[in-house]
Amino acid sequence: MPNGVQQYVRLENRLILLAWLNSVLGYESNAAMLKDCVEVQEGYYADGQSFLCQHLLARGRRVLIPADDLIRYDENIRCHLEKMNRHRSIPITLRYFQHLAALYTEIFLDRFFNHKDLLIKDLSAFVEARNAQPAEPQLDPIVREDLTKLAYWMATGSGKTLLMHLNYYQFLHYNLDPLDNILLITPNEELSDQHIDELLLSGIPARRFDLNNNGLFDHLEVVQVLEITKLVGEKRGSGVSVPVEAFEGKNLIFVDEGHKGTGGQAWRSYRDALAETGFTFEYSATFGQALSAVGNDSLTTEYGKTIVFDYSYRYFYGDGFGKDFRILNLRDVNHNNQTDILLLGNLLSFYEQLHLYEDRYTALRPYNLEKPLWVFVGRTVKNSISRVTKGESEVSSDVLTVARFLHRILSDCNWVTATIDNILNGRTQLMNQNGLDVFSNHFSYLREKNQNGVALYNDILRKVFHSSQSGSLHLADIRGSQGEIGLKASNSDQYFGVIYIGDTSAFKNLVKEHANGITLEEDVIGDSLFEDINQPNSKIHVLVGAKKFMEGWNSWRVANMGLLNIGSMEGSQIIQLFGRGVRLKGAQMSLKRSTVLEGPHPKHINILETLNIFSVKANYMAQFREYLEREGVETEPLIELPLFTWINEPALKKSLVIPRAPNGRSFASEERFDLEADENIIVRLDMSIRLQAMAGAGYGLIQDNVQAGQELRIRDVNLNLVNWERVYLDLLEYKYSKEWHNLTIQPKTPRKLMETINYELITDEEVVNPSSFSGRILLQQAITSILKKYLDAYYHRRRERWETEVMEYRLLDNNDPNIALNVDQVSENKACYIVRTSDAQLIAAVSNLLNNRDRLYKEEDQDLQRIYFCGSLYLPILIEQINRKLQTIPPVLNSSETQFLRDLKTFRDEEGNNFLAGKELFVLRNLSRGKGVGFFENSGFYPDFILWLLANSKQRIVFVEPHGMMHAKAYIHDEKARLWERLVKLANEISSRSGRNDVSLDSYIISATTYSDLYMTYDNGTWCKEKFAEKHILFPERDQNYDYMHFLFGK
Repeated sequence: MPNGVQQYVRLENRLILLAWLNSVLGYESNAAMLKDCVEVQEGYYADGQSFLCQHLLARGRRVLIPADDLIRYDENIRCHLEKMNRHRSIPITLRYFQHLAALYTEIFLDRFFNHKDLLIKDLSAFVEARNAQPAEPQLDPIVREDLTKLAYWMATGSGKTLLMHLNYYQFLHYNLDPLDNILLITPNEELSDQHIDELLLSGIPARRFDLNNNGLFDHLEVVQVLEITKLVGEKRGSGVSVPVEAFEGKNLIFVDEGHKGTGGQAWRSYRDALAETGFTFEYSATFGQALSAVGNDSLTTEYGKTIVFDYSYRYFYGDGFGKDFRILNLRDVNHNNQTDILLLGNLLSFYEQLHLYEDRYTALRPYNLEKPLWVFVGRTVKNSISRVTKGESEVSSDVLTVARFLHRILSDCNWVTATIDNILNGRTQLMNQNGLDVFSNHFSYLREKNQNGVALYNDILRKVFHSSQSGSLHLADIRGSQGEIGLKASNSDQYFGVIYIGDTSAFKNLVKEHANGITLEEDVIGDSLFEDINQPNSKIHVLVGAKKFMEGWNSWRVANMGLLNIGSMEGSQIIQLFGRGVRLKGAQMSLKRSTVLEGPHPKHINILETLNIFSVKANYMAQFREYLEREGVETEPLIELPLFTWINEPALKKSLVIPRAPNGRSFASEERFDLEADENIIVRLDMSIRLQAMAGAGYGLIQDNVQAGQELRIRDVNLNLVNWERVYLDLLEYKYSKEWHNLTIQPKTPRKLMETINYELITDEEVVNPSSFSGRILLQQAITSILKKYLDAYYHRRRERWETEVMEYRLLDNNDPNIALNVDQVSENKACYIVRTSDAQLIAAVSNLLNNRDRLYKEEDQDLQRIYFCGSLYLPILIEQINRKLQTIPPVLNSSETQFLRDLKTFRDEEGNNFLAGKELFVLRNLSRGKGVGFFENSGFYPDFILWLLANSKQRIVFVEPHGMMHAKAYIHDEKARLWERLVKLANEISSRSGRNDVSLDSYIISATTYSDLYMTYDNGTWCKEKFAEKHILFPERDQNYDYMHFLFGK
């Protein structure tokens, strides 16, 4: 750099602790780690091990952490989660990124408490290796003092609070030394109250900090909650303040919204003093923005060493969580009428959402959408004297600007109706950078209604303002709730909105002086309107404030935002509010927008799943937009294109069949039954690895004599030590998580089953004959796991019996869900991919391909990555894209699926005149639940591909699944690997009923885990590749010594 000035390196390029943790799990980057784990099923197997743990174990030697340690960490997280769920009516299921954050914490804390010197050595070596790479920024070495803090960069809405609760249990598990204080530092009192309620719900003792309470009667591990604004260096006077010296000793500190204090040196020094001899956890959605704003290099370096997990907004949005968003920023305002035009566009946008929500309420209910709320945020409440001139219009109060605008809406009927017509017809004179009216791509639902300004205005009065006619704005000071002013129309008794600010008297004086026509009054009996906003029957549609409710406010309703005069210094706070606005419950509480979920979905639902931001002179929004674009987040509206498929009609005329249940029939709706004993079911549970992991962690559950495991049975007398009500509730929860609504479990059934069923329990004597409280905990876990596995097997057996009785061969046609991907209603019901992108070049490329179908279906190029295989039952087959600004439904093939299809294509070309001479080969991608052909409903197994090999008037159907196998169950217990055995029986049953002997069924697993990584896990390394092939497990290798395609086709 010139003059020796070092360039500021952004935080995201300095995350050295996170980079090291990614590396020990075998990932080159944070993005690669998240991409690999995003599709992993959430939750746990019946034996208590998480799907995520099994996924990581299947990565084999790429993971540098011993398998026993991973299993131990996984068990710790499960136990902590059980404590958090104990008092919840709806238990928490960790999202994959929350589970990963907890796992990374486990890895660090284990090293920190038990192998600190090795941790420093490994981190130092990693930093040295990173600094040796010329393209990487130079990083400072990590020293012991850097290891006493962990920070979490997590998007708003990603569950930072739940992660904090997990961290509490995790730290106390590893920490053996007494703590003097456990403190939670928050930004404000409202958030403190919210945290206390949530801590108690997670089984964590908590209270507000009280300087006069000596804590003698406190729980030893109570969390004391305190606002950072109350910390002082020295107590002076009688005000509410707490000197840092009140917390001498070893402290465990939790800091919510950790960016607080980065710009205020005093607060930061107080916070650092609290944690001087202890440990700190920090959480924020805006670390990067806050640190960039102050440009503090040393602080950025510090956080680069302490951020243990990064799931900031770019990852959150990229995974499909939260709403889409649209930003309309008017930076240069020449007169107040332009502001009012933009705000009227904001009102129309909100009205469109509210109208759609009420009009399509029934169809939208499965998506858990909340009633829309319109939020205004300004920088100022009082007028700024320096900006007051002779003209009333120059008074600088953002809240007053909103109030006068709402008054104009209610009183100036002619202007409103004319301006609505101008907005919908593109005549506002507000232009974007492309010379188009700023509202040109808005209001699709309203335009479809084709109403004029008068009709829309009358409906806006009724729906938004609870009014039947125009009038004026009334402001009512709510005497029963400090800081609130109610908003209502002059001819209505119902409040439509609330102003929520600090000093209402100063604002009312401003209204008297500068807002003619607005009526001021008092409400001496009304309760808080702000507190009522989240109630299902709330009539409040508009919330106006000046940043008061940004931090810690919890609502799912925010749908539209109006921002006024927000500058760069408010950037972090705006991102917090933005994060609250994009929160979404989603279908089945997935937290995801419908555009990333398999459809079809209600028309125009995207309007309610989009946060609209209208900003006037909010210059930070331009910087925010640039930040999002730099991080790869779409900021332009997505264009949705149908990419029509070619259906292989000649292949469908070959009378290809597929095993499916008859149309209209399903096991879940036809069969209803109780859980009962079945002597043919044998359940096997091996707890030996879990027990060894616990012993290694110093749990105190099993001491020095942990066995490798022996087969034992629980004596009937020890069944009296079990909490059977808890077992019953756990089984019900497990049943509901599987959506087995046709199965009933009676309260007394669990104990009866344990007295009668056959099971093999590999464990230690202390588990089946406990001599301590910790042993009883293990006994409870063992019984719960046995019964969950039995429940799996019982349900699976009943479903398999039903399928065997009703399954039939159905002719494959172009209406099969695996072929009719999506149906475009406009284009004669043709099947298509749905392609979504905002990239202009990609839109043009897709449009060109649609005009050249032969190229689209029969060629491969870089415009839209795809693979051509003439035996596919439809074309094109889309694969992973170099251009990431693309979404498709259904999703594109991943790398392993693509490789299989390329190998299949090569094999067909090689063997067309040899092995395949006189034969025909076809392939179809098998979609997931709801469309594809699935097996084992309890584990949702939908093999990726279906192959047909036609020869001599017979067809062989093969289901193929590329699948990681490193930590698969023993073959005899692996239902996915053994699917081929069941299919042979199913084919025989269908044949005996139908008389068809021309169809055979088969399946193969294509192991993504290499043979060298896998073979030792099967019968102590005695299985050769041919033995795996005999059991229908193949490795994707093609050479002279081994060709998996030969085994697949029986060559």
